[in-house]
Amino acid sequence: MRLSGGVRVLMAMPMRSHDEPEVPLASGPPGARTVEVLGVRIANLHTIEAVAHMQKLIWTAAPHARALYIVNAHTLNLACDDPSYQEVLNGADTVFGDGTGVRWAARWQGKKMIDNLVGTDLLPFFFVNTMERHYRYYLLGALPEIVARAAEYLPRQFPGLNVVGYQHGHYDRATERAQVLAAINDARPDILMVGMGNPIQERWIHDHRAELTGVKLAVGVGGLFDHWGGVLTRAPRWVRRNGFEWVQLMLQQPHKWRRYLVGNPKFMLRVAREIQARSRVGSVGS
Repeated sequence: MRLSGGVRVLMAMPMRSHDEPEVPLASGPPGARTVEVLGVRIANLHTIEAVAHMQKLIWTAAPHARALYIVNAHTLNLACDDPSYQEVLNGADTVFGDGTGVRWAARWQGKKMIDNLVGTDLLPFFFVNTMERHYRYYLLGALPEIVARAAEYLPRQFPGLNVVGYQHGHYDRATERAQVLAAINDARPDILMVGMGNPIQERWIHDHRAELTGVKLAVGVGGLFDHWGGVLTRAPRWVRRNGFEWVQLMLQQPHKWRRYLVGNPKFMLRVAREIQARSRVGSVGS
């Protein structure tokens, strides 16, 4: 069914009654499960723990939609430049870390990131490992033809996945805002995936989460719809494993060269300065 303003709602599988899954939050020694990078608190979890945590956010009652953000070096550079955006990130229920930059920043603090929780791996892992729950998914973001292809791709790639609707990200914010929010709430998704890029998607979730009364969990997914919509191709596994997936992304999106060739060194310099400043404070206080 297609609504005006580019909103399309798909036929959904019926809701299945089921008990709340046993998905305890990860536990550990104080401070061992989070890493702070450039003022943003990042959860340090195994992928399996991340899936359990996401389910806990879905099942735990809340007055508004829960918020989950996934940050990388570029995201953290933006937050460093804009304190209000840093507040948005820290206002999430949970922040996951993505990429080599976050891992290096943690290592320089004497901590090890357990897993790289990049959305292109985490979301498919979540789909496969929670399929029996019949969670409901809604896609918001990207160009009309891309998000449409992404919404059609998911049930083909993951048979039985319950995609209940999608909406492109280029709707008129002034005149179509209420209609888009109503369509999302009417679809009652357990997970709303918002793919508008940083910092737009996190600000959108932050600004609208109180109005997302039909949504359990809103997740910022960056360019994930471009992958599912056939615009981007993932780097080979060995490239990803060695921390150079950003090179493949830059080659496919050369207009973003500055983000990587300038942004990555800037990020590492900022992290080094932050760690040095903390060390000075610690030596003065000792």
